[in-house]
Amino acid sequence: MVQHHTGALRMSEFLFGAGEPGVGALAKEIWVEQANEIRAMGRWRRAWYPDAPNFPVAWRSGADPDQTSGLPRMSPQQIEAMRMMQSTPTRENRVTWFLEGMLMHHGGALQMAHDGLKKSKNPTIQYLAQEIILSQSDEIIRLRKMLQFEGLDKPEYHQFDALFFR
Repeated sequence: MVQHHTGALRMSEFLFGAGEPGVGALAKEIWVEQANEIRAMGRWRRAWYPDAPNFPVAWRSGADPDQTSGLPRMSPQQIEAMRMMQSTPTRENRVTWFLEGMLMHHGGALQMAHDGLKKSKNPTIQYLAQEIILSQSDEIIRLRKMLQFEGLDKPEYHQFDALFFR
């Protein structure tokens, strides 16, 4: 999850000083939120899993989410995939690139949060997953409104709607 959040930091930085107050302000909000969550996850990891490796690990299918022994190190390709930055924007397309990329990024967060709800019995993880689902759903709607303002409304912008809490 830290690698996923790091991707949001990098994506947001492309919009700092973009000259578009709405999108630029959103990018800064996302950057601050993600940075705070990275710090919180680091504290939880040290408190709950003091013997866990200090490098990104990949979860094995069927593994116990409350155990860290024997987890393999993430490959550079896995880290890049988690960061969800397959491209770099140009000055001309950075607003749309950011909004569409962040929509997909938040959709990935919804998927991981639902996975956390299913697999973890830790009450803090359960609470965090619920909060992520609520906040990311609201933010996806906000991103879609900004894309509509740019004249864009594609079917793929709605692909995560089933993951919203109703």
